Amino acid sequence: MRTDTPSPAPHAADTHDMIRVQGARENNLKDVSIEIPKRRLTVFTGVSGSGKSSLVFGTIAAESQRLINETYSTFVQGFMPTLARPEVDVLDGLTTAIIVDQERMGGNPRSTVGTATDANAMLRILFSRLGQPHIGSAQAFSFNVASISGAGAVTIERGGQAVKERREFSITGGMCPRCEGTGSVTDFDLTQLYDDSKSLNEGALTIPGYSMDGWYGRIFSGCGFFDPDKPIRTFTKRELHDLLYKEPVKIKVEGINLTYEGLIPKIQKSMLSKDVDSMQPHIRAFVERVVTFTTCPDCGGTRLNEAARSSKISGISIADACAMQISDLAAWVRDLDEPSVAPLLAKLQHTLDSFVKIGLGYLSLNRPSGTLSGGEAQRTKMIRHLGSSLTDVTYVFDEPTIGLHPHDIQRMNELLLQLRNKGNTVLVVEHKPETIAIADHVVDLGPGAGTAGGEVVFEGTVEGLRASGTRTGRHLDDRARLKPSVRTPSGQLEVRGADTHNLQNVDVDIPLGVLTVVTGVAGSGKSSLIHGSVSGRDGVVTVDQGAIRGSRRSNPATYTGLLDPIRKAFAKANGVKPALFSANSEGACPACNGAGVIYTDLAMMAGVATTCEECEGKRFQASVLEYHLGGRDISEVLAMSVNEAEEFFGAGEARTPAAHKILDRLADVGLGYLTLGQPLTTLSGGERQRLKLATQMATSGGVYVLDEPTTGLHLADVEHLLALLDRLVDSGKSVIVIEHHQAVMAHADWIIDLGPGAGHDGGRIVFEGTPADLVAARSTLTGEHLAAYVGA
Repeated sequence: MRTDTPSPAPHAADTHDMIRVQGARENNLKDVSIEIPKRRLTVFTGVSGSGKSSLVFGTIAAESQRLINETYSTFVQGFMPTLARPEVDVLDGLTTAIIVDQERMGGNPRSTVGTATDANAMLRILFSRLGQPHIGSAQAFSFNVASISGAGAVTIERGGQAVKERREFSITGGMCPRCEGTGSVTDFDLTQLYDDSKSLNEGALTIPGYSMDGWYGRIFSGCGFFDPDKPIRTFTKRELHDLLYKEPVKIKVEGINLTYEGLIPKIQKSMLSKDVDSMQPHIRAFVERVVTFTTCPDCGGTRLNEAARSSKISGISIADACAMQISDLAAWVRDLDEPSVAPLLAKLQHTLDSFVKIGLGYLSLNRPSGTLSGGEAQRTKMIRHLGSSLTDVTYVFDEPTIGLHPHDIQRMNELLLQLRNKGNTVLVVEHKPETIAIADHVVDLGPGAGTAGGEVVFEGTVEGLRASGTRTGRHLDDRARLKPSVRTPSGQLEVRGADTHNLQNVDVDIPLGVLTVVTGVAGSGKSSLIHGSVSGRDGVVTVDQGAIRGSRRSNPATYTGLLDPIRKAFAKANGVKPALFSANSEGACPACNGAGVIYTDLAMMAGVATTCEECEGKRFQASVLEYHLGGRDISEVLAMSVNEAEEFFGAGEARTPAAHKILDRLADVGLGYLTLGQPLTTLSGGERQRLKLATQMATSGGVYVLDEPTTGLHLADVEHLLALLDRLVDSGKSVIVIEHHQAVMAHADWIIDLGPGAGHDGGRIVFEGTPADLVAARSTLTGEHLAAYVGA
């Protein structure tokens, strides 16, 4: 006898299969409420600035990280970044979030691909156990540890008595003593430091900030090591040494105790210890002029001392291993058969294989991590998650296909699906139709950008998105067509014998006066060719994806120089001085110093930012807001969007041609929705690059180099970008674009394709000609993908 029993109700623990978000109001989100399925791949789409990152990173991932941090003791929390609770009513069903974003990896000169992924740490242990001759522990192979030894007397309390004992110690490190583990040494061009025909008092020094009117003048005049009225070329050897290289010594000038130090050690400490990108433009220009970086002659750029380089495993030293292409290093490690270190070899093998699997097999471990592109940095961060046994985790990706050739996007898609199939929730912010196509669930935000966005306009399947009529749905199947005719070049830029990184003695003529696209698989040598051989030339303006350095006081108006003509217009209309209309100068609200908010630090708890009561967040003194231009005060102007301001400064009483010109360019690059006073820290990667482009368009360069300008651009905005590139070329400029987006390739006048593979399998020109010829020949990977894209 068998009776069918009804299936039991689901277990209470299995009912939480959704991440529920209710009332999200972070940045421009307008009370967003959605349910995201767990253990599925959800893609978030929408135009740039529509609120995707605010929802995924600023709300879901931020709250998950905050809740995890709260599980630690307050003592541990004191060492962690403090996170405020996002603006949201309810967040339910969250799991541990692992964020893999596009932030460039640290620009620290000591950070390499190997140190950033722990591969170096494993290699160091391997060489300390198997290397012959044996030279010491793992730190003997580290270029961050210097060898030091010392001896002296120590006092120890024993049985209530103080006993003196002699102690010795020594640490064996691997750091090259000449370059201190950086691989390069700096030489100073002394003619750029001073004009030797003048004396110090006549202003011989050409170093920014070193004037004879300030403290430096007092120190040089009162130190007594040389005569400040004597031309530098008549200095004795001793005087010149004291001026340039003297060790720090205490001196007394006008009754004040000061320290005197030679110019070169002082510049090294004050300027060269900083990341070049973070310097102010005039100091950066000075450093680039004065300092030449050459490969360290002692270690040959390997960063390691002789002892570390002498220890080898089957003829290979650790320096050789780090210089190998990772795909070759993986093969070398696979051939090592050493049972004594089997677990270490297995882990190292897995890490190196992950590099190859994710499409980064062309890198080497000694590549400085600051030189990786945004896409490469993101994929390097993915390495540590690929082999993880964790499941039921939320992985959050920010445009993982950036910097990937269509050929490589397929592999990335497989990795995302692999993570999902292990039982993880995968959230991806993405614009590329190839990745949107593999989603289980799509959330489309919009309808516009900035204040016109921040709403969920569609939620459902990819098929549903196609039929939905939203901006993303309408453009999802857009395919660019090849141009019927291409422009004729007006000249050419010759590149001869280019051999930066993996380039194999490349000779190429880049046509001028047209739109040239440089393409090829990731790691084929595109950036090496353009940045290594084209970017530094006269008249070449390069707009890359590097982050804009700016505090929360910086905004589009200050960055583009727009605020200067606006301040002058206000000052002129009201008969007062321009400094009053700066929130960083005389016009600042005294209570909040022009920040608009008052920050209260609460140690390990998240700090609280409260709107300043005195200026109500407007950042200016009340008296400044009484001055008007065209019926608006300065805070109202900063609250305008670019489009509104363009209209405001274009005609009528507030007509300001200089401001209107800059606003025109901002609107041209598709940033019409940004407000003038929005902090730069809140802009997305794509917005930052387009802001740079708008700023650089004012320069008088004849050749523009753009590095993947479609980064972070919605399908609908790619047309605007192409129109902008056309306008630049039609105005007589030459535009060179490093790009993977097929729409930009199809629109080009000339294509230079590098390959055929990545790393040492690339670095050659495999095609140069028109897009139509590339599609017809189908001789390269790019040609095949472009032909499929345009439906040829």
